[in-house]
Amino acid sequence: MANWRDRAGSPFTPEKHPATGRRGMVVTNHPAASAAGAQMLAEGGTATDAAVAALLALSVCEPMMVGLFGGGMMHLAGPDGEHAILDGMASAPFSARPEMFEDHPPTRRTVGALSVCVPRNLLAWEEALQQYGRFSLADCAEPAIRLAERGFRTGGYLAECIAETAPDLARDRAIAALFMPGGTPLPAGSLLRNPALGETLRTVAKEGAGTLHGGDIGSSAVLQLARRGGIVSTDDLAAVRATWREPVRGAYRGAEVIGPPPPSAGGVHLLQMLKVMEGFDVARLGFGTAASLHLVAECLKIAFADRAAATADPDFIPVPVARLLDRGYAAERRALIDPAAARRWTAGVEPSREGANTTHVTVADGEGGIACCTHTINSLFGARLLLPETGLIPNNYMALFDPVPGRAQSVDACKRVTTSMAPTVIRRDGAPWAALGLPGGLRIFGSVFQAVMNLLDHKMSLQEAVEAPRIWTDGGKVEVEAGIAPAARSALAALGHEVQPVPHVAGGMCGIRFEGDGMLEGAACWRADGAPLGLGGGPARQGVRFWPDAGTPKA
Repeated sequence: MANWRDRAGSPFTPEKHPATGRRGMVVTNHPAASAAGAQMLAEGGTATDAAVAALLALSVCEPMMVGLFGGGMMHLAGPDGEHAILDGMASAPFSARPEMFEDHPPTRRTVGALSVCVPRNLLAWEEALQQYGRFSLADCAEPAIRLAERGFRTGGYLAECIAETAPDLARDRAIAALFMPGGTPLPAGSLLRNPALGETLRTVAKEGAGTLHGGDIGSSAVLQLARRGGIVSTDDLAAVRATWREPVRGAYRGAEVIGPPPPSAGGVHLLQMLKVMEGFDVARLGFGTAASLHLVAECLKIAFADRAAATADPDFIPVPVARLLDRGYAAERRALIDPAAARRWTAGVEPSREGANTTHVTVADGEGGIACCTHTINSLFGARLLLPETGLIPNNYMALFDPVPGRAQSVDACKRVTTSMAPTVIRRDGAPWAALGLPGGLRIFGSVFQAVMNLLDHKMSLQEAVEAPRIWTDGGKVEVEAGIAPAARSALAALGHEVQPVPHVAGGMCGIRFEGDGMLEGAACWRADGAPLGLGGGPARQGVRFWPDAGTPKA
């Protein structure tokens, strides 16, 4: 088979380099977090230990993306082939009502204390360690505590995020003091310390997740939110639990693709699109050509039409998972795709929104364990306020609910938000072959969809697959990254797509490939500060002693 570049509409050269190692691999969107995870592996921990340490560190050095007051999905796998999804998604408070945002400006549910949902991140991280870890939450929190108290140097990525959200950050005295001292956004290279968060992490290390969910940290957070008009209560925090769920599975090109179930839309619609695409010879069409990009765009439109109608919290809405994953249904939708023209799509299932700023961690240990985790506080800097007593930045997950009552994703008390998170593991011949995921809100599962095709159809390397140019649409304009060739963009427009050039689609993908000889390859892409760290080396050869002859006097 010819190299994919020979048929590519947009050849490109990856900007970053992969890492390799046999004893473990950690890929996150910040090098300090990757180092925190690698430290756990070096000390004998599991992939889950490393993932939790990395996520806690990201709560400090990617404060705009993730934190203890957020939510997420953990895809955990063991060496025996077991896969489990730990659902730590946030939910609406007890006092939330379907009509609470109807006829109000969008900012009421996107910025400020009323936009905050009940978090589950910390509960999920503690639960994951109890089931799959060797270390305690206290052990895993040590690197994050050091980063919060000693500080770290801000990169350009964080500096750009601060500058982008500066008008909102300036409205909250506490968050402005941290990220905009003197009224000016912190430039890259600044030393950033958050001692209040360091103290909170020390309390978490000592008392566990209960200090947020029923203890003093939670009481402090609730009081500070209430003073700003929030409705999360101590009863809310004490009542929530993380939930174990069975993953969804499907086949593509001879591989098994495994992802999260509802309330995540990611796994279901990723598999739905792959089933539609399997009927086309994607490899022959070539990467980045107008013909292949047209099919990607049409599949995305199909998935988003169905997502809007039927994907929500399964405790509130019966999600038609079987129908969405049915090969017959995929064939029905495939037959409606016109290869010569774009079309508008409506849902093909009976009827019963989200921020783009998230983070992702992919970890593999040397014993066959995998942790593929996506977590967030939703928008950049969440609710765009800081709780000064605890150093926490709350989520603004209320922004993901539909403000109109009576729909699949309308607000309801205790209802989990719907997410596009898609922490995904691919298996071939019964063994792990790749694991990947990324931040990016609504654009997540569409980006994973393209990465899976990059690997399985276009035979790209892992580094190429995570960095390759992407497109995205939910039925409106087709967002196209700069790496897509101008000729392909023009051809897409000629097919009827409204093409919109964008700097990037979604965020930094973090991936791991499992080689047949036991080697692990890790890759992160140019869209974030991602860094893969591999653990090589190994123990001393059996029988080796420092002094070969114990009876010989030392010189």
